[in-house]
Amino acid sequence: MSLPKTPFHEAQSRRTLWRGGHVLSPTSPDATAMLVEGATITWVGPDAEAPVADQTVDLDRALVTPAFVDSHVHLTGTGESLTGLHLSGLGSAGAVLDQVAEYARTLPPAAVVLAGGWDETAWDDPTLPAPEAVERAAGGRLVYLSRACGHVGIAGPRVLADHPELRALDRVSDTGVLTRAAHRAARGRLRAAVPVDQRLATARTALDRAASLGIAALVEHTVPVAADPHTEAEFTGLIALGSHPGNPAVYGWWGELCAAEKARDLGAHGCGGDLSVDGSLGARTAFLRNPYRDDDSSRGARYLTAEQIRDHLAACHRTGLSAAFHAIGDGAIATVLDGLDLAERSIGLDAIRHARHRLEHAELLDSELTARMVHHGVHASVQPAFDAAWGGAGGMYAARLGPSAALAANPFASLAGVGVPLSFGSDAPVTPLDPWGGVRAAVHHHNPGMRLTPATAFTAATRGGWRALGIDDSGALAPGMRANFAVWDLTAPGLPDLGDPQAPAPQCLMTVAEGHHIHQHA
Repeated sequence: MSLPKTPFHEAQSRRTLWRGGHVLSPTSPDATAMLVEGATITWVGPDAEAPVADQTVDLDRALVTPAFVDSHVHLTGTGESLTGLHLSGLGSAGAVLDQVAEYARTLPPAAVVLAGGWDETAWDDPTLPAPEAVERAAGGRLVYLSRACGHVGIAGPRVLADHPELRALDRVSDTGVLTRAAHRAARGRLRAAVPVDQRLATARTALDRAASLGIAALVEHTVPVAADPHTEAEFTGLIALGSHPGNPAVYGWWGELCAAEKARDLGAHGCGGDLSVDGSLGARTAFLRNPYRDDDSSRGARYLTAEQIRDHLAACHRTGLSAAFHAIGDGAIATVLDGLDLAERSIGLDAIRHARHRLEHAELLDSELTARMVHHGVHASVQPAFDAAWGGAGGMYAARLGPSAALAANPFASLAGVGVPLSFGSDAPVTPLDPWGGVRAAVHHHNPGMRLTPATAFTAATRGGWRALGIDDSGALAPGMRANFAVWDLTAPGLPDLGDPQAPAPQCLMTVAEGHHIHQHA
């Protein structure tokens, strides 16, 4: 099935009637047509009652739905994973070295090898490759390989030799594995050599991919590091790309503590985002209340205190921005909520509830923590693909936490059931851009008690993303709503059957963002 080419870029203010399909609308359940004027939906209903329009698009029975929002991405890294070296899906350290060597042979001698995506929990032998072996595979170049979670990496010996200051940071192991501050600094120092225009070119690839998947908006999470002086220019460039009418929208979160005024001046939508209260479960740096099952000497890492969170919230409220925090472990989530309790004393509960503050990831929650999220009106920006990749009684979560705790992780149904607003993201390149895959993962959570209905999951992946941004007039196909929608190769009304987790995702025929045509299937 294909749709005719339509000149949206030539006449955005014209009245365009989309007819002859199935329109997923809350106000007109049997709708087959929709009228769009500029960037706004002005009418939805049956073909026979359609108003006069300047141009008409025949949908050829195709399904029209609200477009997706990816609420947590890293656009440059996602573009790099699509165009360069990405180490996901490999089964051994040897396979990683082979991929690095094959990629390095395509590079000039002075190039830096930066890649991510390896996951030792999927290997038969979880022994990591030695730094010396990584550097040899890279042809002696500067090389840094980040784990899939983005919170730990392997540095070739030259990296530490050329940057001895890294050894003073928290922390560098004798094996060349870097975590915490050392990991971010090492990656930042090597990324500093990549020109901003090259970064933005790779981000365009990610935006094109997103548009082809029916995504009309993405929420970029940038964390500045002192080692990379170009991060601000990259961030403003990403937001500028999102303002181009041929691209999905980009809403930026600037991940610097108590820097709300700077975030505002950079054009950020909010301050925080991936501002890390803890790390990741894969790296054993997510901050837990109890020790890790496979390392009982550690409860992970806590990077911020409740008092720092209180001060960050105060800065955001003074500037009129929302705050967001990366918090995965139950200890980290408790710390954020403690900070909200402290902020409530000076800011007031009503102001906090109306600010749409967010927790990014929010993977380990009990009923008490969930109730505290409800109290403060906090949104949960979650990644269902994490449970699909690492959940269940036999996955990485079970190795780190134990089977019962793994099955209780990512409690989507518990959150939705008590009114915590949900939005879905991929955290790409941690997991790929795949909105239908995220919806399906939420419907097929490893724990049946944590599964969402298809309708609830789809709403979290669409309207939930807009609401988390404070945008309430998007995410539904109804009069007065913004024209953000996608057309799919489905010829039946209603959401597709998501019962088979292995079934191919619907194919996007066209994506429209704010009334602008941003993708059409060839």
